Amino acid sequence: MKKILKVLLYILITLILIVFIYWLSERVLSRISAHRENSVLPKDITVYIMSNGVHTDLVFPVKNNLMDWTHLFPLSNNKGKDTKYSYMGIGWGDKGFYLNTPEWKDLKASTAFVAATGIGETALHITYHKSVEENELCYKYMIDTVQYQTLIDFVKSSLEYDTENKPIVINTSAQYGDSDAFYEAKGSYSMFYSCNTWTNEALKKANMPAGIWATLDKGILSHYKK
Repeated sequence: MKKILKVLLYILITLILIVFIYWLSERVLSRISAHRENSVLPKDITVYIMSNGVHTDLVFPVKNNLMDWTHLFPLSNNKGKDTKYSYMGIGWGDKGFYLNTPEWKDLKASTAFVAATGIGETALHITYHKSVEENELCYKYMIDTVQYQTLIDFVKSSLEYDTENKPIVINTSAQYGDSDAFYEAKGSYSMFYSCNTWTNEALKKANMPAGIWATLDKGILSHYKK
C-alpha cells in the first residue's frame, strides 16, 4: 500500500511540475516581443485584436480595395438576413469545442481531452459585426497594405476548400448568434497550439506586435495595452 501511495505521490508531483513549467513558459514567452521589421508604408487600415476573456479573434473591415470578405464567407451562411456589417471577426479553434461548448458549463471531459491532445478537427469561426468598440479586451491597431495582405493570405491558408475551391461551411445549429458561421479549417488544436497561438502566429507573420509563443489571450493583449 505504501508503495502505491508513493507512486501516486510521484505522479501527482510530476503533473504539478508539468503544469507549472507550462504556465511559466507561456507566461514568459508570450510577453517577450517577437522580432518585427520596420515599415515606412502608410498605415491606413484599421484592424482589431479582440478577446472574449479566453479566445482571441482578428477583426477586419468587411470590405476594402484589397479584400471583400463576403465573397469568401457569404452572409447567406449566417442564420440572420442582415447584410449591413462594418467588420468581420475570425477565430480558429477545435471544431468539437466550438460546436459542442457554447458555454463553459457545457464542457465535457471528452471534448477537453480531444482539444488538448490535438486529435480532433479544427474550424474557423466567422462573426460579422455592426461596429467594434475598444475596451480592455479589444484593441485597435493600424496596419499597412502589406501587413493586411499577409493576414488575408494567412486566413486563406487556414481554410479547407471543396472541389470548386470554396471554403467548406459547416452545417450546424451551433452558431452563437445570427451573424456567424463555421468553416472547416486546417491544422490541429492542442495545449501547445491553441486558438490564441493561431492568432499570435498571424500577428507575427503580419509584422504586428506579438509574443514569441502564446496559448492564452492575455499574453497577446499585453502587447496592445496602452
